[in-house]
Amino acid sequence: MNHRLDPFFELSKDCLCIANYEGYFVKINPAFMALLGYSEEELKAKLISEFIYPEDRELTAAYRKRLKDNFPLVNFENRYVCKSGDLVWLHWTSTPMENERLIYAIAKDITHKKKLEAERISHLGKLSEANDKLKQLNYTTSHDLRSPLNNLLSLVDLINLTKIDDEETLGIIRYIRLSAEGLKTSLNSLVDTFKENDISNKNLEEVNFLESFHKVRNSINTLVQNASVEFHLDFSDLESVRFNTAYLESIFLNFITNSIKYRQPNIAPIISIITSQKNGVKTLAYTDNGLGFDLEKVGHRIFNLNQKFHDNEDSKGVGLYLIYNYITSLGGSIEVDSKVNEGTTFTIHFKE
Repeated sequence: MNHRLDPFFELSKDCLCIANYEGYFVKINPAFMALLGYSEEELKAKLISEFIYPEDRELTAAYRKRLKDNFPLVNFENRYVCKSGDLVWLHWTSTPMENERLIYAIAKDITHKKKLEAERISHLGKLSEANDKLKQLNYTTSHDLRSPLNNLLSLVDLINLTKIDDEETLGIIRYIRLSAEGLKTSLNSLVDTFKENDISNKNLEEVNFLESFHKVRNSINTLVQNASVEFHLDFSDLESVRFNTAYLESIFLNFITNSIKYRQPNIAPIISIITSQKNGVKTLAYTDNGLGFDLEKVGHRIFNLNQKFHDNEDSKGVGLYLIYNYITSLGGSIEVDSKVNEGTTFTIHFKE
C-alpha cells in the first residue's frame, strides 16, 4: 500500500479494508476494528465469512464471486457479528484489482439507519391498522344503524292511519317517518362519502407512462447503470391512464429498485414493462428476471406490510404493500406470477 495513503487509511471514520481473493483480510483500518471489537490479528486469523451473520453468508459469497470476476460492487448491505455478539449493518462499495488479486472496500455503518427504518415500519403498521379499524368502524356503524332504522320505517308503515282520528297523533307519526327517512338519507350519504374518500378523491389525472418512467429512471440513473439494467418498454397500446401521478411514479420506483435489489448474482436485470388495452380493460405488466418467489409458500403474504421473502439481503417489507394500496385505493387490482430464480411478473388492472 502506498505509504502516502496511510494517514487517510488510518484516520478515516469509515470502515476501510483490503481482502485477498482467498477470502482473508489483508489490511483493516482502526475504525473497522473498533466497530467489530476485534484486534487486527483476530480479524486476519479467520476467513471473512466467519465474521458475517450466518443468514447473509450465502448471498455475500455470491456477490464476492462476482467481485473476483472483476465486477465492482456497490450498494450492497449485509450484517457482521461483533465480538460482543451485537449485529451491525454495513453498506459496501468494493473494487477488485485483478492483477493484485486484492479487493479494496469501504463500508459505512448503517445500523442506526436500519433501526430507524424498523421503527418507521412499525409505526406505519400501527397507523395502517388503526386506520383500517377506524374505517371498518365507520362502515359498521353506518350499516348497523341502518338496520334498526329500516325496521322503524317498516313499523310506521304497518300503522293503519285510517283508524286514528286524533290529528295530533297523526302528525307525530308523520314526523317520525320524516325523521327516520331523513336519518336514512344521511347515513347513505355518509357511506357514499367514505367510498369517495377511499377511491375517487386522489387527484386523478391522465398520466403518461413513458414520462413517468423516464422521471423515475433519471432519478436512480446511477443505481440503474451500476446494475447494468436492460429495459424493454412497450406503451404503444396504452400510452396513458387516468391515475394519480405520484402513485404511478412510486410504483415504478419500487418495482425497479426491487428488481435491482433482488437480482440474481452474476445476471444483469432485464425488466419488461408493457401496457395494453383489451375489451376496455387497461393493464400494465411488469416482468423481471430476478430471484422470484415461491408462491405456494408466500403468495398469500406478498402484499402484506413488513413481509420479507429474501432473508439474505436487506428488505424493508414496505414497497409491495405500498404498491398494492396505491392500486386498490383507486379501484384497481394487482396479480403476481413468479417462480424461484426465474423472475416475477406483476400485472396491474386499472379501474375503468
